Amino acid sequence: MESKNIACPVDKTLNLINKKWSIQIIRDLFFGKKHFKEFKEDKPKLSNKVLSNCLKELEENGLIRKEVLNTTPVTTEYYLTDYGKSMNRIVYELAMFTLHDKNDNSYSDETRDELKNAFKEKLEIND
Repeated sequence: MESKNIACPVDKTLNLINKKWSIQIIRDLFFGKKHFKEFKEDKPKLSNKVLSNCLKELEENGLIRKEVLNTTPVTTEYYLTDYGKSMNRIVYELAMFTLHDKNDNSYSDETRDELKNAFKEKLEIND
C-alpha cells in the first residue's frame, strides 16, 4: 500500500490474531463452546499463562466472549462472537491450503475429503 495514512486491512486483521495460538483457539470454537482446560487437550506446549493471555486478548478484540457460570466450582465457557464467526472463511482457507497439497502425504484421499467436509460444515461454508 502506498498511503501512510491508511492502515492495511491485512495488517489490521493480523493484529487481531497475532498471538501464537489465536487461530487454533478460534478454530476450536467453531466446533463448539470450550472450557479453559479443553483448549489444552491437543496442545501440550500451550501453557496456562499463554492461553489465559490469548483468551483475554481475543475477548478484548471482540472475537470471543467469556461466560462465567454460577456453579461450584465456578465454570467458565468460551464462545465465538458473531465477529469471530466472520473469520470462518479465513480458517477454512487455512485448512484447505494444506489439504489441497497433493505432495503432503499426511492424509489419505478419504481423510482429506472427511476433513474438508467437517470444516465446511462446522465453519458454515457454502460454495
